[in-house]
Amino acid sequence: MNKFNVRVYGLLINQEQKILITDEQLGDFKFTKFPGGGLEKGEGLTDALKREFIEECNLEIEVLAHFYTTDFFVQSLFSDEQLIAVYYLVKHKNNFDINLTSTAFDFDEQNSCKQCFRLVDLKTLSTGDLTFPVDKHVLKLMKEHFV
Repeated sequence: MNKFNVRVYGLLINQEQKILITDEQLGDFKFTKFPGGGLEKGEGLTDALKREFIEECNLEIEVLAHFYTTDFFVQSLFSDEQLIAVYYLVKHKNNFDINLTSTAFDFDEQNSCKQCFRLVDLKTLSTGDLTFPVDKHVLKLMKEHFV
């Protein structure tokens, strides 16, 4: 049986051309990525993305447009599943209700102990700042379109 892991991510760029990223830790594994997560059974892509933003950073979003869907094979780092990742451009509908950090993995300033959020200048964000291969590819595409 083929197993797929469908993930959805939001690309939130503010007026200062800063993009929202999240630093997280699961066990000993630390990673930096775009906000988002997995679909739950019976959920559509945009509904899952809206739920993830509310759950993770208490932020209501408007989905503006599809940006990218994985078009190459990616093995999930956490299971034997093939990863399918879908990225949307989004904007926030309410003000940030969390403390944004300026330092990676600065969990002390956040309500949740193993996740924090940062707004990073899109021009200076590099693929080396992100952990996962699809996020790195999406960043390259974003720089072609927005920088």
